[in-house]
Amino acid sequence: MKYHFTIHEEENGFWAECCELDGCIAESDTIENLEKECHESLNLFLEEKTDSKVVFPLPNLTLENKKNILSITVDPEIALAIMLRNQRLHSNMTQKEVSEKLGMKNIYSYQRLEKKSNPTLSIIKKIHKVFPEIKFEYLLQ
Repeated sequence: MKYHFTIHEEENGFWAECCELDGCIAESDTIENLEKECHESLNLFLEEKTDSKVVFPLPNLTLENKKNILSITVDPEIALAIMLRNQRLHSNMTQKEVSEKLGMKNIYSYQRLEKKSNPTLSIIKKIHKVFPEIKFEYLLQ
């Protein structure tokens, strides 16, 4: 999953703003370090949701390979959390309902998946059954 940043040049360096996520910005003295700063800023921004009802917009795929646009990859464990929350809310399901469909003992196990997590293959298989819309190959781009 990749989000996109518009690059801006100023006297003292560079800064970039995420096209899809208002308020997600990064800056650097050099263009070479700007991509690293964008990656760090993006992952921190996506990790810091205030509650389980926050749904970040998905990346705009039409921005790929555009001039002055950086495509920044989201860490896979964060990308999965975003997609899970997105699919759950679009399916009008509660965390408790999803946790039950996944066969989890309690809601807290599911809530960890909507945060930065690294699920087992058996959990990924169960997620795929509940949310076949999630394309795992998209999360790993």
